[in-house]
Amino acid sequence: MAVKKLKPERELFCCWYAVLGNAQEAAIKAGFGTENALREGIECLGSEICRKRIEQIRNVLSNSGSIISGLKRLAYGNCSDAVYLAFSEELPPPDVIAKLDLFNVSELKRQKSGVVEIKFCDRLKALEKLYEIENSFSDKNRAEDLINALTSPQGDDDIENI
Repeated sequence: MAVKKLKPERELFCCWYAVLGNAQEAAIKAGFGTENALREGIECLGSEICRKRIEQIRNVLSNSGSIISGLKRLAYGNCSDAVYLAFSEELPPPDVIAKLDLFNVSELKRQKSGVVEIKFCDRLKALEKLYEIENSFSDKNRAEDLINALTSPQGDDDIENI
């Protein structure tokens, strides 16, 4: 079976819609004219191919989990670059600082006396949020399993036999 390829404007629409969730705004960003953006966006959403593509993009975004990956970086990230910066006698040049991984740093202060204070993001809170997210997915799956069991024809037969 051949996979249908979307026109570039529709592909862009799908990408923008997956992120924004607004048909008119996504259509404008995809290059459709502002006067027809809402109509074009609704037309794209009416296409099964576009809806499937939006779902694929959302799955990729949720699987890559920008929120989850950020929380993992906070929870398990390395702090050696921040320590390097703190113990540097002089402030490194901007191009060196730009290459440092300071994602875990919430605050960095260097006083005139030379004392350096670094505050890192709370790893425990990041781990707690990761735990909450993982449990919310498993709870959703359990609820979905229950609904499927209750609404499936096989489930109805089991209820009648009780």
